[in-house]
Amino acid sequence: MTPDERASQADGLRRMNWGAGRAEIGWWNSDLRDEPDMDHVGDIAEGLPVGDGTFDYIASIHALPMIRYPELVSTLIELRRTLVPGGVLRLVLPDLEKGVAAWRRGDSDYFAVPDSDEATMSGKLICQLLWYGWSSTLFTREWIEDLLKRAGFVAVHHTTIGHSPTGRQGICDLDNREAESLFVEAVAP
Repeated sequence: MTPDERASQADGLRRMNWGAGRAEIGWWNSDLRDEPDMDHVGDIAEGLPVGDGTFDYIASIHALPMIRYPELVSTLIELRRTLVPGGVLRLVLPDLEKGVAAWRRGDSDYFAVPDSDEATMSGKLICQLLWYGWSSTLFTREWIEDLLKRAGFVAVHHTTIGHSPTGRQGICDLDNREAESLFVEAVAP
C-alpha cells in the first residue's frame, strides 16, 4: 500500500512506522522482516522506496539501535529525507544511563531479562542493553541529540512517554517500554 493510500486511513496524516516489527493500522510500515501487512520490507541502507517529503511524521521504537555505528547518521538522513519540511521523527531508544543507574543500584526488577537467561546483574545489564544481540548501538540523550543535529534536523526535543512537544496528533500512539527508554523528537528543516 502506498503512503498516500495509507494516509486516508490515518485522518489525512501520512505517517511511517520505521522498524515496525509488526504492521500497525493507519501507518505505512517498514521493516527488515517480512511480516504480515508490512508495506515495505527492506534495508534502510538501500533507501526507502518513497519520495522526498512523503511523511508528516515517523515513529520508531527501538529500531535505531540495530543500526551499526558507521550507518547511524546516514540512516537518520534517509529518515529526514522522507519527512515534509517541519515533519517530525520520534525515536524511542534504550537509555544507557537508566540501565547503568539500575545496575549500580542493584535493581534487578528494572531489567526485563529473566534470571533463567541471565542471573547476574552485569549479565542482565548487557543482555538488556544489547537486547539479546539484536542491538549494535547504545544511546544517551546527549549523543542522540548530537547524531540528529549531524543528520540535519533543526530542532531536538527530549520528552517522555505519551507526550509530544511538537504536538503531532497520534505521534505517541506506538510508545512503549517506558522504564528502559529515552524519548526524543527531531524536526526536519
